[in-house]
Amino acid sequence: MIHILLYISTAIVFLALDVVMLKKVMYPLFSANIGPMMLEDLRMGPAAVFYLFYVVGVVWFVSIPALNVGSIAQAFFAGAVLGALAYGTYEFTNFATLKGWTAQMVMVDVIWGAVLTGTSAAVGVAVTKYFT
Repeated sequence: MIHILLYISTAIVFLALDVVMLKKVMYPLFSANIGPMMLEDLRMGPAAVFYLFYVVGVVWFVSIPALNVGSIAQAFFAGAVLGALAYGTYEFTNFATLKGWTAQMVMVDVIWGAVLTGTSAAVGVAVTKYFT
C-alpha cells in the first residue's frame, strides 16, 4: 500500500507540473525552433507510456531508497540527478542528430527534467511519510 501511495502522489505532482511547463514554456520554445517537425495533435498513447513508466523508475530508483532512510532531501537530489540524466539523454541525442535543435532547448529541458523529477520525488516521499 505504501508503494501505491508513493507512486500515485509522485505521478500526480509530476503530471500537474509537467502539463503547466509544457503548455507555457516548452511548446512555445519547441514550436519556434522545430515547428514544422511537430505534430498538430499529440500522440497520447506514447506520452502515457512514458509517464507511467518514468514514474515507476523514479519510485524504484529514487523514492523507495529515500523513503527507507526517511530523507526528503535525498529524494530531491537523487531525483534531480535521474531527471537530468533522462532528459539529457533525449535532448543531447537530438541536439547531436537533428537540424534545428538548439542549445537553448537542451538546457531548458534538461534543467526542467532535473527540477521536475526531483520535486516530484520529494513531494511523493513527503506525502507518503505524512500518511504512513
